[in-house]
Amino acid sequence: MEIKEYTEFKPNEVLDLYTQVGWTAYTENMPALEQGYKNSLLVLAAYENDELLGIARVVGDKFTIILVQDILVYPKYQRQGIGTALLKAVLDRYSDVRQLQLVTDNTPKTVAFYKSLGFLNFSEMGCCGFMRA
Repeated sequence: MEIKEYTEFKPNEVLDLYTQVGWTAYTENMPALEQGYKNSLLVLAAYENDELLGIARVVGDKFTIILVQDILVYPKYQRQGIGTALLKAVLDRYSDVRQLQLVTDNTPKTVAFYKSLGFLNFSEMGCCGFMRA
């Protein structure tokens, strides 16, 4: 597996990945998603023999805060270390950033994944989070 920067937005590839993981709310407006990718701080992709396996997308200022906006891995490749490798590549790149945040589904599997990589729930840090959708 190779992890590299995803510098060229490929609509069909992104649409398929988001659809496969069930994130169709993002794909209802592909032009907006494309602009989101183009304006992201970093997008990393995992490949095996030129086949896309997953993507991690980061937004932020790269000095004081980053938000891991997306981590998506094709369902057939999940539980094989791809999401972990993508997230570790992000964490390595931004190891000096004060705040590394992410928002995710509150499922036992997802919570366990992020906790295994050292993330804490906001409440465990005496914080709370808010979101307006």
